[in-house]
Amino acid sequence: MAYDLEEQEQLDTLKAWWKQYGNLVTWLLVIALSAYAAWAGWTSYQRNQSNQASQLYDEMQKAVQAKDNAKVQRAANDLVEKFAKTPYAAMSALTAAKSAFDANDVKVAKTQLHWVVDHSSVDEYKSIAKIRLAGLALDEKAYDEGLSLLSGEFPAEFAGDVADRKGDIYLAQNKTVEARAAFQTALDKLKEKNPGRQLIQLKLDALGGAEAKVARTTSAASNSTSK
Repeated sequence: MAYDLEEQEQLDTLKAWWKQYGNLVTWLLVIALSAYAAWAGWTSYQRNQSNQASQLYDEMQKAVQAKDNAKVQRAANDLVEKFAKTPYAAMSALTAAKSAFDANDVKVAKTQLHWVVDHSSVDEYKSIAKIRLAGLALDEKAYDEGLSLLSGEFPAEFAGDVADRKGDIYLAQNKTVEARAAFQTALDKLKEKNPGRQLIQLKLDALGGAEAKVARTTSAASNSTSK
């Protein structure tokens, strides 16, 4: 069947347009398809990395239960070296630090914790590592180092733990006023159901925190009455 005149004009217009823009359209399609293929490949790679890291992390947990510190450290090092960009790397380093500490290997524990501080992209993991490192610094009487680790910004949910650890360091330095203030801050920041509140309250009471609070309340009442 022959085209009528209008159809022929449309076809000629399409041919002319394709002649002028066909190469550009082809390249744009190639670029779009290549970008999609790269994205799909990267997504698949990340999924595969996460699955492998998860399996290795599960194996490490079995070693933790068996109290096999050497195997725990090997698994953690593998995770850190091969899957550093997955959340499992920081999780494994924190676990390995605890395992090393329980095995009286403080040096390895500190190395694992420092890796988390230096490489993890998750603020919560970095916060846990810093608080634990500050505790090790306290044990070594490296008080300035401990306070330095506890300086700077922390997620709000760690405010109580940070203040509590600061209080421990101040107390070790015989800085009673600073220790009392830190423990009071910790008590104020921790939620009512937090099991750590009882120990902090004991430390605060031992420093005369309760008596100081009563004294302030009595003084305020007296001033109010006198007015």
